[in-house]
Amino acid sequence: MGEAVNETVDVSGWLSLGNNSSLELQSRLLERERQGQGQAADPWHVMLCISGSVIACENALVLTIIAHSPALRTPMFQLIGSLATADLLAGLGLVFNFFFRYLARSQTADLITVGFLVGSFSASVNSLLAITIDRYLSLYNALTYYSERTVVYIHTMLAVAWGISICLGLLPILGWNCLSDQSTCSIIRPLTKTNLTVLSISFLVNFGLMLHLYIRICKIVCRHAHQIALQQHFFATSCAMSTKKSISTLAIVVGTFGTSWLPFAIYCLVGDQDYPVVYTYATLLPVTYNSMINPIIYAFRNQEIQKAMWLLWCGCFQSNTSFHSRSPSEV
Repeated sequence: MGEAVNETVDVSGWLSLGNNSSLELQSRLLERERQGQGQAADPWHVMLCISGSVIACENALVLTIIAHSPALRTPMFQLIGSLATADLLAGLGLVFNFFFRYLARSQTADLITVGFLVGSFSASVNSLLAITIDRYLSLYNALTYYSERTVVYIHTMLAVAWGISICLGLLPILGWNCLSDQSTCSIIRPLTKTNLTVLSISFLVNFGLMLHLYIRICKIVCRHAHQIALQQHFFATSCAMSTKKSISTLAIVVGTFGTSWLPFAIYCLVGDQDYPVVYTYATLLPVTYNSMINPIIYAFRNQEIQKAMWLLWCGCFQSNTSFHSRSPSEV
């Protein structure tokens, strides 16, 4: 999803040589293109490629654990699997972007890579929103959460989330790009300014919804703690501990997500293609860190996944108790 830097070639002197000079012009352009493909790798591109490799490995591990463990088949783990799949594709997209940029550069490759990254990162953000909705429902409708209706609802959410993401990824490939009109390019070439604005606004809407839902989750948890404490006469201690845990979860999830994505989303709205490219990379790199941290927050902190990971890789963890899948609000 990195920005392609436009290279201008002074051909005014060549064009005045007549029609026979067209072959010379083409040969020089091809020579420059070959030289460009053999140039030293930009440090920003190297860091994005390294981030992509780490992201792909982490999320491939999460998917392997979920696929290997029959106990991890609840809607909650399906959502975590969706997030891991999206982040895995995003990591692979960053690696492919590096490969195509330096080994097989072409406009078609640029369009496919950018579309692939847009779709993958959109699916990651949408999966995070779906997980937030699931956590809210597990508290708001605690008595009916494990019904068949919840399974249908989760599958519907995933279908909508991935459908929207695929459509957003296909837009640049189907023609919504700036290859034919360079003046419409955004800070992420070949995306147009309008396209990037739509993506940024959709992210800000998702972030606002996540923040609103987590605030409601904190209120529900505190209210439940209050009711339990009144029965057990430990109101002050119980409510304080529950509130602290809820605020801690809110800070980790929303804080990580906002810190990683907000600078880039805001810069996409105010930035211009003429701005120094370092600003784009400096705000884009933290976005990849979010996909790198997601497995830690949503998967590796989960006790069921930790047990399954021990059983898968070491075979040294034996439990006399069966797996009990906790509700998303406990994760």
